[in-house]
Amino acid sequence: MTKKIIDGVLMDMTAEEIAQRETEKQEAIAEQQTIETAKAEHDALKASAKAKLIAGEALTEDEANTIVL
Repeated sequence: MTKKIIDGVLMDMTAEEIAQRETEKQEAIAEQQTIETAKAEHDALKASAKAKLIAGEALTEDEANTIVL
């Protein structure tokens, strides 16, 4: 059984508390993956904008926004 400390007393967690903790853990993992994906997409867009600027090509609106922001 998983333990928890309440007011300095070590206690067993209930099945509901364990399930809630696992749900929160999975949500945190999903949120972190979403953040990492968004960052990777932004970095790729920024790199594309830089390459187009160096080559003298026109930028898309999203690429231009990455430079302005």
